Amino acid sequence: QVQLVESGGGLVQPGGSLSLSCAASRNIFRIVTGNWYRQIPGKEREFVAGISSGGTTVYADSVKGRFTISRDNVKNTVHLQMNSLKPEDTAVYYCNAYLSMGVAYWGQGTQVTVSS
Repeated sequence: QVQLVESGGGLVQPGGSLSLSCAASRNIFRIVTGNWYRQIPGKEREFVAGISSGGTTVYADSVKGRFTISRDNVKNTVHLQMNSLKPEDTAVYYCNAYLSMGVAYWGQGTQVTVSS
């Protein structure tokens, strides 16, 4: 079974940086489109960033200039570099990817906490 696995979450101080990674547990299908979402308890899931097969990127207004989404086609992974983190960035971050098999998958999520 194909599954997406996120890694890199944790605790960081305000103004700090953190990098998240997303990979397919069975590396036999290429990630066509990759996205990152986040969710705070009691709130709706929020789109954070996305990257197309051609490398075109889209960002939510709240993270523009601070977050960078990228992909490594050799390793078949998607990454989210988060800089200048704020307490309001605290959330569970989820990877969403459309694979070459024609199906979209969601990861289990990884906790990011920004606090002093």
